[in-house]
Amino acid sequence: MSNTEFTPEHLKEIYDFAVQLAKDAGKMLMDGVEARCGDDSTPSTQQEHVEKDSSVDIVTQTDEDVEAFVKDQITKKYPSHDFIGEETYSKGSSRDYLITTAPTWCVDPLDGTVNYTHLFPMFCVSIAFILDSKPTIGVIYAPFLNQIFSACSGQGAWLNETRRLPLIRNPVPPMPEQAPKGCVFSCEWGKDRRDVEDGNLYRKIESFMNMAGEIGGRGGKGGMVHGVRSLGSATLDLAYVAMGSFDIWWEGGCWEWDVAAGICLLQEAGGLVTTANPPEDPATTAIEEVKLGSRLYLAIRPAGPSATETGRQSQERVVREVWKRVRHLEYSRPGA
Repeated sequence: MSNTEFTPEHLKEIYDFAVQLAKDAGKMLMDGVEARCGDDSTPSTQQEHVEKDSSVDIVTQTDEDVEAFVKDQITKKYPSHDFIGEETYSKGSSRDYLITTAPTWCVDPLDGTVNYTHLFPMFCVSIAFILDSKPTIGVIYAPFLNQIFSACSGQGAWLNETRRLPLIRNPVPPMPEQAPKGCVFSCEWGKDRRDVEDGNLYRKIESFMNMAGEIGGRGGKGGMVHGVRSLGSATLDLAYVAMGSFDIWWEGGCWEWDVAAGICLLQEAGGLVTTANPPEDPATTAIEEVKLGSRLYLAIRPAGPSATETGRQSQERVVREVWKRVRHLEYSRPGA
């Protein structure tokens, strides 16, 4: 089947399949939680933890079991589709772009692995279906929270299949006039913890301080955001931007499986996703939708019109205000 032959009916079938698959995978995650917790009469079963790239990137057997299950179900149902999963990919050494124009499933079996290990509820399974290099279907299930986020291109974005995103829709609020002041800013520390002067960790910290600092502080870069949040899951960061709970998400270092489903969700909800790195002239540079796989992301929540701006104009205004305050991050890959 060529990509042009994916009718709305066929996409609906794939969407329904993806939603159920995420629910089944989420149950496996919760079964792993129950196995570790035990009860008063039975000692808990602790899974052996194996470290991957760093001390903050812990993989459990659950990761691999869930991905194997998801891949098996997809391969049986859609044998002609490509599959990219975090666990199978991490065993290789390639860092090339992963997404082609072919119909592709992009899966993170457990985003928020450190959270899962510590039983912090911000963990999820993320399943995306990609056509022509663009996320077309996205499903994110956070089973501990009993929240499932889902979207299909042209059909909107949803929470628990019944509540359309963003949640505040009467009306959808515009971005704050003095943004980033008044915004909730979401960011992550990331895995690059090298103590290198002016490395990514230092640049992130400086950017966080600029966004949080008082107006007039930080050499004029103080943004005085309303709050700063760090969930430990890029996937859920994007879901909460789509929901309208976060106004801004800024991050570097993510791979395709971290963001594919979330980008679909956010775009269907009416949000904007562009590059995290500021251009030489933030005031005049055209704001383009980000390329999946760039590893650098800046997301703005859905926004309604105000008396002076369209929703898109207010989103672009906030992008430029963020660009004025954040540092350029160094996350590259072959072909970038």
